[in-house]
Amino acid sequence: MAKHMVNLDALIPREDFEAASPEALTQPSGLMANLGVAELGPESFMYNVLRKPDFQRETANWTPDKVAALVRSFLEGDLIPAIILWRSPKSGNIFAIDGAHRLSALIAWVHDDYGDKHRSLRFFDGVIPSEQQKAAETTRKLIQDSVGSFSELKTALQNPDTTSSEKLRLARNLSAFALQLQWVNGEAEKAESSFFRINQQATPIDPTELDMIKARHKPNALAARAFIRAGTGHKYWSSFDDPIQMEIESLAKDVYDLIFRPTLDMSIRSTDLPVAGRGYSADSLKMVFELVNFVNRLRPEMWQPEKNGRKRTTANQSDMSTLADDLDGTATLEFMRATKKAASKIAGNSPASLGLHPAVYFYSATGRFQPAAFLAAVAFTQELVEKRRLVKYTELRAKFEDFLVSYKHFLNQIVQSYGSLQRSVPPILEMYKILLDSLAEGLDDEATIERMRANSNPRLPVKAITEDDRRHGRNFSSETKNAIVLKATLESSPVCQICNARLHLRSMTFDHKIRKEDGGGGAMDNGQMTHPYCNSGYKESRPSSEATR
Repeated sequence: MAKHMVNLDALIPREDFEAASPEALTQPSGLMANLGVAELGPESFMYNVLRKPDFQRETANWTPDKVAALVRSFLEGDLIPAIILWRSPKSGNIFAIDGAHRLSALIAWVHDDYGDKHRSLRFFDGVIPSEQQKAAETTRKLIQDSVGSFSELKTALQNPDTTSSEKLRLARNLSAFALQLQWVNGEAEKAESSFFRINQQATPIDPTELDMIKARHKPNALAARAFIRAGTGHKYWSSFDDPIQMEIESLAKDVYDLIFRPTLDMSIRSTDLPVAGRGYSADSLKMVFELVNFVNRLRPEMWQPEKNGRKRTTANQSDMSTLADDLDGTATLEFMRATKKAASKIAGNSPASLGLHPAVYFYSATGRFQPAAFLAAVAFTQELVEKRRLVKYTELRAKFEDFLVSYKHFLNQIVQSYGSLQRSVPPILEMYKILLDSLAEGLDDEATIERMRANSNPRLPVKAITEDDRRHGRNFSSETKNAIVLKATLESSPVCQICNARLHLRSMTFDHKIRKEDGGGGAMDNGQMTHPYCNSGYKESRPSSEATR
């Protein structure tokens, strides 16, 4: 069964708890105790006042099987936990405090929108990733095979002579069954505290997601939210002026295209790999947030709420500055521009781009994308710029990358030892620095590996492996298949005609072998494929006679 998650995020709009209605509201004398599924239709009063908190995590964590099972369970009368709601005394809208996924699954069934139709298309500005489309199609088929569509059951009782007995049974259940409701009483502060308390129990919110929820008005969280969905979906930045909103969405799309295109399926089937793996997953959200924080030199102490009322300090700062909420979008734009500049340094066709090949730098020996390696590459390129070592790196780049390919399992060993994301970034960066220094000194592979094992700080738990270390069954695992495609990608990659390192075809330029200013023309035999930086910064750093060799 498909492993893609069903994206139901469009089906219940988000809203700020504190949003107010221009009309005067009356306090209800009583609140409903049950909710029939018919009340979730697009024209019902209830559906049109239903909301999620604006900080609600994306409703995209259920598999097609789980969505189909929930719909089936409801129609069979199985016990479904009560939905916990809160009615805002300011807007009159009703917020899902707990049960948004359950509600969204039933809404999806009623609307026949599993992340690919009507509301979803409008919500995501018509941009539906292929994995989201596949999950929707799988879910629709599962539900059709299991219970049928909502529209079928809705008309079943009107046409009993042409409807199967099973469909009639389910239709009668649909007419009688309802969801149980519980209500939170009080103001917005009580509703928010209830949300966090409830959602940290059965299925705790991921720590990164929780950090982003609590920092939802800060520029780093706003930037990460925009990047991860290419500026589509819920507009967390909707309170900003229109020109700022437009630039946020433009920058978000640019960075998304740089690092997440083309779309990566669960298994590698193409040699055209995205720089940063899958466009939306738990790891990708963490990685993008870490990327924004790293590029903009933010430490958790700057944006996380202080604990126990104590002011945080560091060895270098007696008073750590606090990252303020972004009230007008200018700080968010500043962070996004810096992130785009960093991403453009490793991918894309801008003149400063090194055009790092994803298969060399970002994917492990088993063909799996490693977020830590992506972040380490960003850190490494920034260090090359700051220490003015780009030219030296380019001179040694082919040997540098040959080593990484030959010992690609080192990346697996580091991540297994330190864990994913930020914990593995320092040792991967340390490996890159030792490798570059060793190549500059003319050391061979054996001496380089010994230096990594002996002198690294942090420690590098790397060791060469032999064929005897590998264990394979009779059938190809998905990791083995990915590794086969990755190996073919590395072997078939063209090389830059200036530095002789591998080229990623989405990050290359065409160069005149003989410069135009030296009389070179536009004929095919005077052209060559190169990395953008090799064709600009590195080529321009060499004498004219050397650059044309």
